Formats: sequence, structure tokens, C-alpha cells
Amino acid sequence: MLQTWIVMPTRLPLVRRRCHACTSDRLRANGKFRVNANHKLLDAWILALCTACGETARLTYLERTNVRSVRPELLDRMHHNDLGLAAELLRDPVLQRRNRFRLDWDGAWRLDTGEPLPADVEVLEVSVRFAAPIPVRPVRLIAEGCGLSRAEVERLLGDGRLVSAVRLGGKLSADFTFTLKR
Repeated sequence: MLQTWIVMPTRLPLVRRRCHACTSDRLRANGKFRVNANHKLLDAWILALCTACGETARLTYLERTNVRSVRPELLDRMHHNDLGLAAELLRDPVLQRRNRFRLDWDGAWRLDTGEPLPADVEVLEVSVRFAAPIPVRPVRLIAEGCGLSRAEVERLLGDGRLVSAVRLGGKLSADFTFTLKR
């Protein structure tokens, strides 16, 4: 039996960077932008709030950029605080490196398995799709989707009853398939 599971984001991930006002290292981006124009130069930031003290931090996206070099639709999306644009930009590795942060996806995604698993199926083939590139451990996804413990999934993997073309150790953020033999 072939099933399709989808890993979907439920909110923006937390930003792991030290707050400048307290000792917390988690910021919550809410999809808001700040755009500042100084004559023909433009600065743009993604705003994030500290989860502990609520202080606002700015993640630099554009710095001293000529206004004519910014696409009008991008500028419009920033002015309207486009949540999709904020999600895209937060996943950008150049922006992460430039602002010295990384993303924390804990609690920011859910697994949609569709219909419940039938108990009488001997061989289950599952195609896992990612709606956004969310780094997740495949063992955790399989355990959650099949209603098993992670230790049991590891045992099935060791016994050869759980097979996949990709390595199931570590984290994945790309589509994959696996077969489970009960």
C-alpha cells in the first residue's frame, strides 16, 4: 500500500541568536519588516522579538542598497509584511551567515499522514514530501507517522524491515520514500 505524508510548517521557526538586552538566545520572527530610505539608499530588516524580554532585534536583509536595484514587487512585499517572504528570507543561508543566526524548527512543523494506517497491511510504502525545507530526523517522522517509538523504528531499521534509498540517520529536508515490512 502506497501512502503520501507531508511535512508542513505551522509557523515561522525560532531564530537562534543572542538577544542584545538579556541572556536569551531565541528570537521569534513575526513576519514584519522595517524599511528605511535615506535619499536613494535603502535599508531593510526582518524584525524579531526576544522570547524572554520582548526586545526587538533586526536581521539585516538590505544595507545601503540603491533603490533602483530593488525590484518593485519585492519592495511592495516588504511594505505589506509578507509572511511568505519572511519565511523565504529566514531560510536563506547567506542571510543566516551575515546575521549570525540559525533556525530552530522545534514545534514549527507538523506531519500530515492523511488517512490512518491500516493494521492488516504487511508492506507499507510511504512517500514523504516536504512543503518547505524543514530539517527533520526521518526516524522521528516514521515513529510519529506509524505510532511507534523511536527505539522501535531503530530496531526495524537494524533488522532490515525498514528500508530506504536515502540514509535515515541524521536530518533530511528533501523528499524521500521508505518501505516498512511488518
